[in-house]
Amino acid sequence: MDRELKGKVAIVTGASRGIGKALASTCASLGANVAIAARQEGPLKETADEISKKYKVEVLPVPCDVTKLEDLQNLVNKTKEKFGKIDILINNAGVSSQYPFHEQPIEDFERLSHTNYLGYVRLIRLVINDMMKQKSGAIINMVSGSTLCDPLPRNFLVYSSLKVGLRAFLKGLFWEIRDYGIKVTSLLPGVTDTDLTGKLKEISQDSSRLMTTEAIENAVKFALTVPANVCPLEIAIINQQTPWTAPVIPFKQQHPGK
Repeated sequence: MDRELKGKVAIVTGASRGIGKALASTCASLGANVAIAARQEGPLKETADEISKKYKVEVLPVPCDVTKLEDLQNLVNKTKEKFGKIDILINNAGVSSQYPFHEQPIEDFERLSHTNYLGYVRLIRLVINDMMKQKSGAIINMVSGSTLCDPLPRNFLVYSSLKVGLRAFLKGLFWEIRDYGIKVTSLLPGVTDTDLTGKLKEISQDSSRLMTTEAIENAVKFALTVPANVCPLEIAIINQQTPWTAPVIPFKQQHPGK
């Protein structure tokens, strides 16, 4: 494969495993140096070593809780200290919570908001001015295939409504900053075979309803390698059998945090 991103610098959040690790590997496979962020330092360093050795690029592990502004500032500062710039941001870190609304713990609302919405918006705000000065940049964001449903899937009302708000923000952001050569792309994936979905027993027991991360990796490769005057604004990556093609998900699910 041609090293189409050689010399570029990417930040990937939620990158120690699952989709985030796959997307960090995607950037590295295209030649980019990568700063990877996640909360747990041990797995993060292991991932950094693995990607660096495989793709012969520099990988900077930065422990980061995306709900904390000071952690996000540290991530951006450490990346710029190491590499001098930021060309690509992949917002991937996220948490889930599946309950009928009347049973959902109220403390989940703040956790979901700060991780799945504010974490994205704050980090974009911290990198956007440098990208505007460079007159280039790519901001790729993990939204959700559930935002394609109307009404939203039951059990996912708070999670999905925040993702709907994020999707709207990102569309508006593209139109606001497109004259600076910055691309903003939202990924809308269906249910993917990761540690998180593995605990949704009634969904994941039928493997035909799950995608591998490969489809999402290919979408990111596409977004990062299209011509400079092209921006894939949204990419929906939906398994034809995903439960989100109809907004009906069983009420009785094991909560992923348990």
